[in-house]
Amino acid sequence: MYNAITQSQIFVLDQDEALEFYVGKLGFEVAMDQDLGFMRWLSVQVPGDPSRQIILERPGPPAMDEVTADQVRDLLTKGAMAGWLCVSVEDAHKAHRTLVERGVDITDEPSEKPYGIDFGIRDPFGNRIRFGQLF
Repeated sequence: MYNAITQSQIFVLDQDEALEFYVGKLGFEVAMDQDLGFMRWLSVQVPGDPSRQIILERPGPPAMDEVTADQVRDLLTKGAMAGWLCVSVEDAHKAHRTLVERGVDITDEPSEKPYGIDFGIRDPFGNRIRFGQLF
């Protein structure tokens, strides 16, 4: 019945800052950056893989009214509303070194787990991202 999940979403407070982080530091590609008038549709993807996109959404209309958006932004700022992503990599240690060189906030160092080697980072808005080299 289902084929794939093609889009997912995380909240960000500033889409320009998110673009700089996800493209400039993590090396993702812009999938779509379009002003729809009522909102900016901004999504990124792993380079060369247009089948899965992450929407970098600023809380607000049309999905929610401004009062609710303010509450969501407040919770995001406190770290209580953060989302998370998991990204597969071929070499976790190499990916880790690259991200350290780019000044990314590493939350835990690469370590071996039963499923592979992984490590964690945090984006500027508190969203958690795991990078894993799966066995």
